Amino acid sequence: MTWFWWFLFVCNLVVPVAMIGAGRMMWKHCPQKINGVVGYRTRRSMRNMDTWRFAHDYCGRLWWKLGWWMLLASVLVQLPLFNSGERAVSWAGGVICGVQCAIMIGTVFLVERALGRTFFEDGRRRV
Repeated sequence: MTWFWWFLFVCNLVVPVAMIGAGRMMWKHCPQKINGVVGYRTRRSMRNMDTWRFAHDYCGRLWWKLGWWMLLASVLVQLPLFNSGERAVSWAGGVICGVQCAIMIGTVFLVERALGRTFFEDGRRRV
């Protein structure tokens, strides 16, 4: 059943690798215009260009750092299961995927909190 282990191993690397790549893009290449299609899009982040750039910088750096940590953790958790049965591998894969998704979604709350601490509701920067 090593093919199943390899399949889940690759699947469990998708979220961390996507966070590393997307984080780097948001951090280094913020979209030049506020839009409803590409980028970190929340009501608070789209108030003005200052909030837009701040949100992309903050979220990008956060995703980049967390993506590397999640990649390392995912590999370290799944490696010992290489010759395990299908049931153990599938349970571990499901738990890893669930934790990764929870972390990725949780970053929205961290970015929104940082936006709230840095900007007033109307988008003006706090002193």
